[in-house]
Amino acid sequence: MAGWGWGWARAVRGLLLDVSGVLYDSGADGGAPIAGSAEAVRRIKASGLKLQLCTNETQATRADFVRKLRAMGFDVSVAEVTAPAPAACRLLQERGLRPHLLVHHDLVPEFAEIDKTNPNCVVLGDAAEHFTYANLNEAFRLLIGMEKPVLISLGKGRYYKETDGLKLDVGAYMKALEYACDIEAEVVGKPAKSFFESALAELGVPAEQAVMIGDDIVSDVGGAQQCGMRALQVRTGKYSFSSLSNTETVKEGCSFGEEYSM
Repeated sequence: MAGWGWGWARAVRGLLLDVSGVLYDSGADGGAPIAGSAEAVRRIKASGLKLQLCTNETQATRADFVRKLRAMGFDVSVAEVTAPAPAACRLLQERGLRPHLLVHHDLVPEFAEIDKTNPNCVVLGDAAEHFTYANLNEAFRLLIGMEKPVLISLGKGRYYKETDGLKLDVGAYMKALEYACDIEAEVVGKPAKSFFESALAELGVPAEQAVMIGDDIVSDVGGAQQCGMRALQVRTGKYSFSSLSNTETVKEGCSFGEEYSM
């Protein structure tokens, strides 16, 4: 870390924060905040830095997600959350796509204004226990029957941490459908460059004056760096020393603290 240099920090005007594994660990019981994280958010805001949550959360609408975070003590609003589902809705409307949804039931209301009759694409999110063989096979059959199959994945994470351990993320199921249908999914969410660009636009800070903080060395750190940002990996959530070996798209970076001490 000493060799990394911290002079650049004086130019930082805003932070993008991942949520799961950085602010709290999710779980069937609603999850639990990581020690010191709510106070860290308060201190960031008090410092005058701009703050935007940049998350691949797809198990709840943004409104419900924010209600959960506020109940844990986080001072955040819906406008401060950049999430995949609203971005996917904009894409669907722009391209006239009608999705078959394989997403968590609690996320479905985000797509209320989208025409879903006679689907011409599949939208895949973190469906958790709804990732059954029957549901995946239905999505497969729809895609394989399309002349030009379109698979839109809300993120491509491999796994994430809940209070009872690690869980497979949407990326594992995305890869299964890609392989079965011989197609490449369009990713809406981290680590897609366009998603980070949307988050920066909502933050109101250029890439060179922003820092991404997350627990995923590829989706958070690597994705942000490909967008021209600096990025830090926390030692909470799914962080592990073994994950640091995945450096194909990750430049020199930094990881810090198991708990917050800002």
